[in-house]
Amino acid sequence: MCIGWPVLSTAQSPATVQFDFCGTAIQFEYDKDLAPREQIRFTEESIQSFYLHTTQGAYQEAIDTLLAYKERNRPDDWLFYQLIRQTAQQLSPKAEDYLRYTFFKWFLLTKTGYEAMLTVSGQHVLFYVRCNENIYNIPSRLHNGQQYVCLNYHDYGHIDFQQERFTEAIVPDQQTSRVFSYKISRLPDFRATDYQEKDLRFTYYESDYHFRIKLNQQVKSLFRNYPTLDYEFQLNIPLSNGTYESLIPQLKKNTSRMNSKDGVDYLMRFTRYAFLFGSDTKTFGDEKRMSPEQTLIYDQSDCEDRVALFYSLVKAIYDLPMIILEYPSHVTIAVQFDKPVGKPIIYNGNKYTVCEPTPQKKDLPIGQLQPELKNTDYKVVYHYTPGQTH
Repeated sequence: MCIGWPVLSTAQSPATVQFDFCGTAIQFEYDKDLAPREQIRFTEESIQSFYLHTTQGAYQEAIDTLLAYKERNRPDDWLFYQLIRQTAQQLSPKAEDYLRYTFFKWFLLTKTGYEAMLTVSGQHVLFYVRCNENIYNIPSRLHNGQQYVCLNYHDYGHIDFQQERFTEAIVPDQQTSRVFSYKISRLPDFRATDYQEKDLRFTYYESDYHFRIKLNQQVKSLFRNYPTLDYEFQLNIPLSNGTYESLIPQLKKNTSRMNSKDGVDYLMRFTRYAFLFGSDTKTFGDEKRMSPEQTLIYDQSDCEDRVALFYSLVKAIYDLPMIILEYPSHVTIAVQFDKPVGKPIIYNGNKYTVCEPTPQKKDLPIGQLQPELKNTDYKVVYHYTPGQTH
């Protein structure tokens, strides 16, 4: 979640909530006299009772504020959900009452139009939203033939679904129709003062290059629980405006006198050598596909992360066709030039040149694959054609 600071008025009714979300001031009042005070239990009946009490009108201004933000800023669903998480945190802090906090996330998401559900067992509450995309590392649930994916499984880490039975908490008068998407088409318009500078250096054929780029640490929290999806989603998460403007023009300038092959080689070596290598399990404790901006923020990254950054840079500067190659233990990328370099990868009748953006034992030039992968099967898990819609 982006940093927020709650301020509650001393009056009993109404109460005012104020916090900052990614550079935008969020403020609303709610009627504490109408707000339910009873404790929610892990039962369908308790949640139904709490829902009926909550809908009396205490939180209508909060809902209207969320909808106004959505109308004004057009955030993607995942980023809008981060605002809902922050709002729920102000209404009922997660550390004080996890069930109540989760209820408010579900309540606000449904009241802003999304199809979502709560399921309960004797010990857990799981919060699902309808989503049609492929999600690989969190549970999903079928309801009326539709897929719902879990938004809070990370809070538990592991649940034995064979041993523990969950019941859906059905509530009346839910008029929702919006399907949730994990696609990210733009990041928030962060304030310029929210950025910090980071130095990056690398050497390209005996010439040293230095970059001072602007990065926003709030991106870490925005994507902390972003799940593993098809590569298309990770690769096409854009850079925020401040980061883009501090990096891409400089890269364009440095490659302006190079032909496309040399320029792509320059970008490959920047991605390969400006960052330390580190596995996701070491950095995060589990496998995680980082967005291009996350790869710039973190000091260490693995092959999937570097592929995403390199893809983003090539797309921004040269907009060439590309394919992503997934091997059993490695992910790399190949770019289509007018004439391929080295032994090309043939895909759909087109020839692509391997560009390895991850450091290897040997300094691989453009067009060369790791020797141990030459006879290894791979899958093309994503291909990009300039002009196609994502």
